Amino acid sequence: MKLTILGCYSATPRTFTNPTSQVLEINNHIFLIDCGEGTQVELRRNRIKFSRIKHIFISHLHGDHFFGLVGLISTFRLLTRDTPLHIYGPKGIKEIITLQLKLSNSWTDYPLHFHELISKDSVVVFEDEKIKVSTIPLQHRVYCNGFLFQEKPGDRKLLMSKVLNYDIDVAYYRSIKKGNDVILDDGTVIANEELTDDPKPVKSYAFCSDTKYDENKIPLIKGVTVLYHESTFLESHQHLCATTGHSSAKDAATIAKKAEVGTLVLGHYSTRYNDIELFKEEAKTIFKNVEIADDGKVFDF
Repeated sequence: MKLTILGCYSATPRTFTNPTSQVLEINNHIFLIDCGEGTQVELRRNRIKFSRIKHIFISHLHGDHFFGLVGLISTFRLLTRDTPLHIYGPKGIKEIITLQLKLSNSWTDYPLHFHELISKDSVVVFEDEKIKVSTIPLQHRVYCNGFLFQEKPGDRKLLMSKVLNYDIDVAYYRSIKKGNDVILDDGTVIANEELTDDPKPVKSYAFCSDTKYDENKIPLIKGVTVLYHESTFLESHQHLCATTGHSSAKDAATIAKKAEVGTLVLGHYSTRYNDIELFKEEAKTIFKNVEIADDGKVFDF
């Protein structure tokens, strides 16, 4: 599981920082999460192939999280893309994007599918045989969702040294890898645990930006491998959190601790601060395993 931070600062882009956008690579999928201004430039800078992006997840309709989307869609068209693109985001995103494409006479030559979200409960928005993606309802000034990316358990590993001790036809190997026991011709039952080893542990990633402190999401993110949680403010500006619908570094760390996550990644910093290391120092007083996002930073989990 690989996370590339394209942008992780709040509000406006600057010459040396970018608004929210990141790429998650998990189990042969590449997911783009949020698409602030400058996203396509950062994709090029980080050598991420445009053609591999098939699913884009937009948390909410504040500009620092989606103003780069129509530009990216248009660039895909100029690059003669022909594969479908799926966009998941709040109701209204289809209207916003299609109006821009209509008035600029820039309709895509590839299938563009919008999946608009309105539920205030967690719902599954994408699923295949390897990955499931669900929403994480967040508390912000507008309708907003985080996203939970979960690997599905793989097949069990055949222990051939054990399997070959029995007269088992190779036609049953697939069934065994799926966790089934084996019944021999004489009726003897061979327990699956004797013939296989556990599959690789599954990984999960929870993206939570933007949101004020809210414990309602804790059951949804309980025990995830990695939690990205916004930390717009330091404790010195805690009084701004409630009115803006944002969190402090301590808020994020408290959620991580209560949810018993593996690693906490902080981001969405207010540009009023000159040293983002302060966010890590503050969070580590509550939760030990803390990382700080920064533009261009890559995490391998």
